[in-house]
Amino acid sequence: MKSPVLGCLCIWLAAIGVSAAAFQPNYDEAKVPEYRLPDPLVLPNGKTIEDAKTWERKGRPAILKLFTEHVYGRAPGRPSGMKFHTWSYDRSALDGKATRKEIIIYLTGKTNGPSIELLMYVPNQARKPVPVFLGLNYYGNQSIHPDPAIKITERWMRQGKDDIVVNNRATEKSRGYQASRWAIEQALERGFAVATFYYGDIEPDHEEGWKTGVRAALSKRGAQTVFGPSDWGALAAWAWGLSRAMDYIEKDRDLDAQRVVVFGHSRHGKAALWAGAVDQRFAIVISNDSGCGGAALSRRRFGETVERINTAFPHWFCDLFKQYNGREDDLPVDQHELIALIAPRPVYVASADKDLWADPKGEFLAAKHAEPVYRLYGLAGLGVEEMPGTNQPVGHYIGYHLRSGTHDITAYDWEQYLRFAARHFGMP
Repeated sequence: MKSPVLGCLCIWLAAIGVSAAAFQPNYDEAKVPEYRLPDPLVLPNGKTIEDAKTWERKGRPAILKLFTEHVYGRAPGRPSGMKFHTWSYDRSALDGKATRKEIIIYLTGKTNGPSIELLMYVPNQARKPVPVFLGLNYYGNQSIHPDPAIKITERWMRQGKDDIVVNNRATEKSRGYQASRWAIEQALERGFAVATFYYGDIEPDHEEGWKTGVRAALSKRGAQTVFGPSDWGALAAWAWGLSRAMDYIEKDRDLDAQRVVVFGHSRHGKAALWAGAVDQRFAIVISNDSGCGGAALSRRRFGETVERINTAFPHWFCDLFKQYNGREDDLPVDQHELIALIAPRPVYVASADKDLWADPKGEFLAAKHAEPVYRLYGLAGLGVEEMPGTNQPVGHYIGYHLRSGTHDITAYDWEQYLRFAARHFGMP
C-alpha cells in the first residue's frame, strides 16, 4: 500500500534534489528486524528501578539526558525579560460563545525581537478558570477557524495548495483552511479553552529557517552560530515555544494552568511529546500520527526511518541524531521511553490505519512498553495486550486508538481527546 504521506514527501524530496528511489519504506511486518528495546527501569549501572521515587530521582533524569543529547538537543530556559501584550480582546466572539484573545509574547521583551502570536478562545459560559488545549498550527492562526477577526500571520510560510500561500505569505484564502483539524466549538461546549500559535513564529520549517528563528535570536552569534552536536534542533525549538505559551497561561486568570493539555499532529505531535517530556507543567500530552521521532519505535524500521527523516528534515533534530542513520539499534533510547518520561501524567497516542508511514503498530507498541513506568505509580496503562481494532479506543492513563483513514486529525480524534481530558480532569 502506498502512503499518501510518502507521495507528498517524494515530491518534496525531488524538489530539493533527493532521489525518491532512496526512500522506499518497508510496509511488511515480516521484514521488521528483530530488535531489543532498552529497559526504562534499568539504570546505567545495571540496577533495576523498583519504585516511583527512584524513577524520579535517577531513572527519569538519566533518560531525559539521553534524549536531549542524542535526539532533540539542548534548549535554553525561559528568557529573561519576556513580556505579554494583549493585541485584541473580544468577549462576543463566535456569536457570544467565547472570548477571543490574541496575545503577543515578546520572547526577549523587545518589540523588534522574536515573538509568538498566541490565539485563544475561552468559553464564556464555563466557570473560570478553565482547562486548556494548547497546540501548534501549520498555516497561521487564521487557518484554524473562519472567524474573520483573526489576524492573518505575516510570517514566512511554506507554499500550500489553493493559493492559500503566495510568495511564502498567507493569503485571505488561508482563513479557516484547516478548520476541520480544530474542534473549536466542540471544545468550547465541553468547557475547554483552545490556544494555538503558528509554529513558524518560533522557527520557519526549512533547513535555513533557524537563521531567522529563535535559535539564532537567542544565540550570541546569531545567524553565524555553529551548532554543537547536541544543540537544539527545530523540534526542540517548537517544543520550547509551547513552554513559552504555557508561561502566559500561568498568568491568565481565565485559564487553569494546572489543567493544560499539550497536543499536536504529525511533526507537531513530535514537538508536543518532547514538550510534555521536558516541561512537567503540562498535565496531559496528546500525540496524533507523530510517527518516527514521535511515538513510533525507531528500531522497527517500518515506514519512515531515522535515516529518512534526517535526510528529508535535517534541521529537526540535533546533529548527533544523524549518527544513528541506519543504526537504530545503537540508539541509547527508543520512543517508548519518551512516552514513559510523561508518567505519571496521562498521555494519549493515536494512529490511522492507512498512515503506514507513521507506523501505527510501532506507535501502539511504544505506548505499551511505557506501561512499566506507569505501574511504578500504581497506574493502569493501556489495559490491553494486543493492538485494538480500528476505531476501538483503549486505555486508562495511557490512551490509544487506531482511527480509520489517512494522515490527519479528525472529529473522531478530537472526540476521544476531549473525553480523555474530561475524564482525567473530573469534568462531565
